[in-house]
Amino acid sequence: MQANLEKFKKDLKKLSKNGELLLLSMQYSCHPEQVEEAYGDDFDKLKKLMPNFGHDYQTWYSESKALIKQLLPDRLGDFTRHYEKPKPRKDITFENYRIEDYLQGLRVTRGWEKELVVGPSAAIPHLEQQLAIVKAVSARFESSLFDIRQLVQADLFDSEISAAQELLKNGFIRAAGAIAGVVLEKHLGQVAQNHNVTTRKKNPSISDFNDLLKNDDVLDTPAWRQIQRLGDIRNLCDHSKDREPTKDEVQELISGVEKFTKTLF
Repeated sequence: MQANLEKFKKDLKKLSKNGELLLLSMQYSCHPEQVEEAYGDDFDKLKKLMPNFGHDYQTWYSESKALIKQLLPDRLGDFTRHYEKPKPRKDITFENYRIEDYLQGLRVTRGWEKELVVGPSAAIPHLEQQLAIVKAVSARFESSLFDIRQLVQADLFDSEISAAQELLKNGFIRAAGAIAGVVLEKHLGQVAQNHNVTTRKKNPSISDFNDLLKNDDVLDTPAWRQIQRLGDIRNLCDHSKDREPTKDEVQELISGVEKFTKTLF
């Protein structure tokens, strides 16, 4: 459990640090003199660490969005709202200016003197809020309210996957596949619970969870197809009236289950 916890904390710490540097880069591009004055002698060192906002923000946004979707899904809408331009939008104002506008260098002026109505600095509060959401995910690991069930479950799954691998190594092909299939089914059930995806079936199968998660946009088509394939192999292991599963098929099942328990939340 501790290894899983530390991995999540390390990833979140990196995202938070990169987000802070992106925010500094944005602030400097909008208010260079104020930022230099605020940091004083430390500014030259910080300036060397500043990322290329136009390029690096997109990577940070994608990684943060994926992490929030997994660990704090109820804040995903808030996170994306600070980036995406609201629709419809007749006029561009300080209230509806977004980071997407900033990346396009959008400025709105009026009159012959080109008085600035709204410009890049209006995006600063939105990045501040996005960074706050990323840090809120990190704070869950320090809170007594954090549900550690999934971290405990992850370690249990690791043990069961190792047991399946050992059985396969010793020639118990069906038994190895059956154990791996149970792990996959349990994990998909937990993922469905994380995303508030429900089913009326009393004992839903891998296929049931797979279809539900795809229909709710938790899974993309390639992942759905791969899980469908893993479910077919699991069925071969569970039903003796079908043909015998091969060692390679069960190894594919075990490897696939290990992948999804580490990447799908």
